[in-house]
Amino acid sequence: MSSLASQARTRIKICGLREEEHVDAAVESGADAIGFVLYPPSVRAITLAHCAALARRVPAFVSTVALFVNPTRDEVSTALATARIDLLQFHGSEPEDFCASFGRPYLKAFAVCEGFDLLQSAVQYASASALLLDTPSAGHGGSGKTFDWQLVNTPNIANAPVPRVVLSGGLTAANVADALSAVRPFAVDVSSGVEVSRGQKSTDLIKQFCRAVHAADVTSP
Repeated sequence: MSSLASQARTRIKICGLREEEHVDAAVESGADAIGFVLYPPSVRAITLAHCAALARRVPAFVSTVALFVNPTRDEVSTALATARIDLLQFHGSEPEDFCASFGRPYLKAFAVCEGFDLLQSAVQYASASALLLDTPSAGHGGSGKTFDWQLVNTPNIANAPVPRVVLSGGLTAANVADALSAVRPFAVDVSSGVEVSRGQKSTDLIKQFCRAVHAADVTSP
């Protein structure tokens, strides 16, 4: 697969955190971003008050990310007014003008399947800070399954602007090095891959995942 980006290191986002100890572990392990799920149907969802409390534990220079799925404008605005949210993440069918209207950088998530066009998606959401590529699932992420990374290999990519890609979907400490080699993303996003059971994070797995990403960066050509 052709390389999507050339960079010194891969950024790391740990998503779906609900406990103070796991926020602390992610920060101490070198995560660049901490993700909070504000989508009530998700097993990883937290209340806005809980999000605000956890976000206060996140130090400067580590980003806080709030994940939404087809929210109303009021829901996003209330969240921004209540908690420290550095970056918005939209996982539904939100149009670009909606995503870009809150004065915050945002990620737009795409479920990658046969026929996915990375460059067309980047044009469609030209205002996005990055495109998050995930495995198709009824729950809008967090499936614990990988998708075919070869689907990200867009024809003629060398002749087009390269979008920033955040790779998600079934990543673990065991497979993230292969994922980085295949896709060369700007960042990786993990949730189920650092859980001991559905929705229950593990301090040890968070540390292992971050170590695996750092190690892969050191050994990559």
